[in-house]
Amino acid sequence: MIQHVNGIDLFYEVKGTGDPLLMVHGNSEDHTIFDEAAEVLKDRFTVYLVDSRDHGQSTKVSDLHYSDMADDLLVFLNDLDLKNVTFYGFSDGGILGLLLAQKTDRISRLIVSGANMTPDGVKGSLKLLVKFLYFFSRDSKLKMILNEPHITAEELSSIKIPTTVIAGEKDLVLKRETEAIAVAIPGARLRILKGEGHGSYIVHKTAIADLILEETSQN
Repeated sequence: MIQHVNGIDLFYEVKGTGDPLLMVHGNSEDHTIFDEAAEVLKDRFTVYLVDSRDHGQSTKVSDLHYSDMADDLLVFLNDLDLKNVTFYGFSDGGILGLLLAQKTDRISRLIVSGANMTPDGVKGSLKLLVKFLYFFSRDSKLKMILNEPHITAEELSSIKIPTTVIAGEKDLVLKRETEAIAVAIPGARLRILKGEGHGSYIVHKTAIADLILEETSQN
């Protein structure tokens, strides 16, 4: 399906019945990374799988910013009149969740995996790789990783909904960055998954579905 927002088209799929769950993928991916998880989650939720702008089947753009991507999702929630939404975001999708939760009361629970607050919140090896790839490709998605986001602890303190901050023990995001996010959001729950990397439990895996079901069963 297509939803027109902010002058672009967002492609999305819907699976299941129940309370709304919005799932957002990481950089240079699309909604299909959640196909396996959605099959598990669709018995509990109406799962909305969205391709962010410049990703998947959504509109391509020449200049990309997290703030614009978050605003797209805000309009998406408003236009579809979704309420009491559980938001799950992986990597860039997690960053969008942190931004979006500051902007709307339509989200009632936030779960993010492998998110960072600043470009320096990731391991040096990742930054070097992205710089190398960007040198040859000039891909706006890679440029965004190098220059954004810039989220402050003060901004995160405005998030007042139940929040779970997840990262793998071997994540590409620095552990101190993940911990800082969890500390900044009042009452946030921190989960560091032993033996896991950045997306090892997420991309085409059902493990993330089990985690989401665990977290949404918490009071």
